[in-house]
Parts: sequence; structure tokens; C-alpha cells
Amino acid sequence: MTIDISLLKQVCEIAGAPGFEKRIRDLVIDLVRPHVDEIRTDNLGNVIAIKKGKRNPDGKRVMVAAHMDEIGFIVTHIDEQGFVRFHTLGGFDPKTLTAQRVIIHGKKDLVGVMGTKPIHVMSQEERNKLPKTTDFFIDLGMSKEEVEKYVSVGDPITRERELVEMGSCVNCKSIDNRVAVYILIETLKKIQTPAYDVYATFTVQEEVGIRGANVAAHGINPDFGIALDTTIAFDVPGAQPHEKVTELGKGTAIKIMDAMTICDYRMVEFMKQTA
Repeated sequence: MTIDISLLKQVCEIAGAPGFEKRIRDLVIDLVRPHVDEIRTDNLGNVIAIKKGKRNPDGKRVMVAAHMDEIGFIVTHIDEQGFVRFHTLGGFDPKTLTAQRVIIHGKKDLVGVMGTKPIHVMSQEERNKLPKTTDFFIDLGMSKEEVEKYVSVGDPITRERELVEMGSCVNCKSIDNRVAVYILIETLKKIQTPAYDVYATFTVQEEVGIRGANVAAHGINPDFGIALDTTIAFDVPGAQPHEKVTELGKGTAIKIMDAMTICDYRMVEFMKQTA
């Protein structure tokens, strides 16, 4: 299968922090509308695109979900020097935040850079501690007065990254879970005569508690549910064979269980046979 890199790039680079998915939602609606029989947005902001089954007298429903939101941040404070403090939206490893370029989506988009106390002026005790997200601030290169013209408490923040190709791979922000959004969009283009009604569901607020998927599932009440998401390819230096749950290039990962769910063994077997 040929990957449409330009479409993947468009889907990955657009902003959509949890609770602030409008930009990615509008893009998804524009992309899938020509390929479905019906499309709607529920009260939480999930996009539900439906392709009707052609031989489905019992009205069975298949829900296929991919979350649109990406891990991000939200503005909590602007200090006297114009530095912006924030709270995380989703899970971050604080080690990855140093010198991270971000975009604050206020009255206009502003690029900033994350900073923390420089190692040059840290005590030995401070150097030995693991960083915390609360250690970081965002520098917009502006005074407080300038910042407050465009930025308010409650504005969302996303990472600033372009998609680049690296060998046979790609690198970008928000691969989790925009690659699944891309896959679901491409799937809708290819499905012509589904056996059952297919509810392609582009969900919100997954990174802060799977909130959109829970609401959508109650609304759709599907007979079958499939979640498209990313996982860790742990085929890296230092990994032991029993730790390599998945390996890059070895095919699709099929979930058996996680901290919240033990997947239906019949669906797991069906997925294996299909793959």
C-alpha cells in the first residue's frame, strides 16, 4: 500500500489539544464527507461518519474509533516577566520538554520555547533530581504586556513540529494518534459495500481519559467495536526479547489486554486471521 505522505503530513501537523479539537475536526469532516452516507458531530465533539451496510437486514453496527486529539498543554499563568506557566493535557515525559518549541493558540498563534533552570546554575542536588513538568515555563520573547494582548489563561498549547521522512519511517508530533486518523480516512475511501453499517468515529479527549470514545459508544451502541491507536515498538537497544511486545515492520499490533480492558478473544482471533 502506498502512503499518501502529503495527507499524513496535513493530518499530523494541524493542532488539536484535548478539548480543543476544532481544527482537526473541521479537516476530518472536509476529508470524509464525500465518502460516507451520513456525517454528524455529537455534543462532545466526536465526528461520526456512517457508511451503510448493503446486506444488513439485522441493522448490525461496527464502530471503528480513532482519536483526533494530541497531548498538549493549557495556559495557567503569565508571570511579571511574561513567562507562561502551563498544565499538561495528557501524559508527558518531562525529560522531553527541554527546549521544546510550542505554539500557544490564543487570539493568534504564537511560537514559544520551553525552558527551565539552566544546568549551569543548578546545585548538585538539583542536577541529580528528575525534572518535573512544573519546573518548566514557556518563553515567548515578549514582555507581560505584549503576551497578554494575545494569550489568556485557558488557551491551549501544542507542539511545533513538521513531518519529516527518515528512511522508510516518518517523524512528527502527534503520530499518536493522527496516523490512525489517516488510516481511518483512507479506509472510508476504499470501503464500497460493507456488510454491516460502519460508524467511523473520530473521537475527542482520549488523552485525558478516553472521554469521547465512551460517549460515542453509548450513543452508537455498536455490535462490534474496533479502536485504532498507536503502541510502543520496543525493538530498541537494551530491550530483552520478552519485552518486545511489538517490533517495527512486523505488521499490525493486535491488542490482547491493557490496564482497562481484556479484549474479546473471539475478536482477537478474527483480527489475527484477517491480518
